[in-house]
Amino acid sequence: MTVTFVEARVSDVRFPTSRLLDGSDAMNPNPDYSAAYLELMTSDGEVGHGFVFTIGNGNDVQVAAIEAHLPLVIGRDVDEVLADMGGFSRGLVGDSQLRWLGPEKGVIHMAAGAVINAVWDLRARRAGVPLWKLLADLSPAEIVDLIDFRYIADALSKDEALRILEAGLDGRADRERLLLESGYPAYTTTPGWLGYSDEKLAALSSAAVDDGFDLIKLKVGADPAGDHRRLGIARDTVGPDVKIAIDANQVWGVADAIRSTNALAEFDPYWIEEPTSPDDVVGHATIRKGVAPIKVATGEHAHNSIVFKQLLQLDAIDILQLDATRVGGVNENIAIVLLAAKFGVPVCPHAGGVGLCELVRHLSMFDFLAVSATLEDRRIEYVDHLHEHFTDPVVIRTGRYVTPTAPGMSAQMHDASLAEFIFPTGAAWTTDRTAEGARHE
Repeated sequence: MTVTFVEARVSDVRFPTSRLLDGSDAMNPNPDYSAAYLELMTSDGEVGHGFVFTIGNGNDVQVAAIEAHLPLVIGRDVDEVLADMGGFSRGLVGDSQLRWLGPEKGVIHMAAGAVINAVWDLRARRAGVPLWKLLADLSPAEIVDLIDFRYIADALSKDEALRILEAGLDGRADRERLLLESGYPAYTTTPGWLGYSDEKLAALSSAAVDDGFDLIKLKVGADPAGDHRRLGIARDTVGPDVKIAIDANQVWGVADAIRSTNALAEFDPYWIEEPTSPDDVVGHATIRKGVAPIKVATGEHAHNSIVFKQLLQLDAIDILQLDATRVGGVNENIAIVLLAAKFGVPVCPHAGGVGLCELVRHLSMFDFLAVSATLEDRRIEYVDHLHEHFTDPVVIRTGRYVTPTAPGMSAQMHDASLAEFIFPTGAAWTTDRTAEGARHE
């Protein structure tokens, strides 16, 4: 009997993180971490899960964009789609009408990525393995077939990608044993939100070191004097041997980025993240020259593999920060991982938002097993927020991600969480509105 995709549900899920200023930074002072959350059902009762991370207002727009892609999926043969994930991805991203709204960027591209990720989640569930294992066990030729090389072949050819993957076969079994035994290195942004008091910054920085993290990250860019004070507190707290990264969240122009980063050099920042507009590839290259030896990191808002290609071609970054829900899903992130390997730039993914830690660990672990074959200078971002809402939540032990073993991409949320935080009818929002009205009476 043919199994088909028969139904999908897309939910506007929002968490009121702005109440405690979790997630606050120079550009986003009061975010409500949110997810446009997709459940993709098949005729045999299985479900694939995917989502796009946002920070509140506009999450409904992202929901609508995902829904716009569903006619391209519903009714299709599941086995045929899963057998040709490269063709499925290219068809979804390349739809001649939806593509016009991008092309391959912004809300519409992220929506395609949510659908693609949900189908990968389904494929891994049907195989009974976590996504990282499913991907790493594909042959080099199968992995190359997942990638659309059209716009990146001038930087990474199919043959080059194949050679990188073939080299990654050597020692892979040993790396998998190590991954299962020891996990994957992490760094934490938990201490660094701009809305936190100095006392909370110091306490969380100290706790991070006690928990085994050797790199923490602080948000900067709202106030030069405040940046100097807060970085001094963090450095005094963690000592000289723990790395401190800083993140401006795009708030500066090029000249301001160079000046402001160098003004903090006395605290030995490991990298400056998102120093300027994510679209300004040349600007990043200029900043990198102007702040060396401080590293430059970016990527969480890079639209697609083309932007990453240019950042790498122009030697504009030292650290590549892909995001699990910003680009066109797993397929495009595999291309980005291979681009990074070609240019010798370490991948340290962005994972600050709801569910991003859960998803992106699969991509880093695939990178370690099948592509880069190293953990040197690699870490996945970790933030201690909202993991309890997922059925396969991240676990951190001694500053490292514990390797997940449950089937899928770890994207599934608990039904109770959906009911409580769906916007605007969930209890978390109706209760808040009632309390807000009482305060104004």
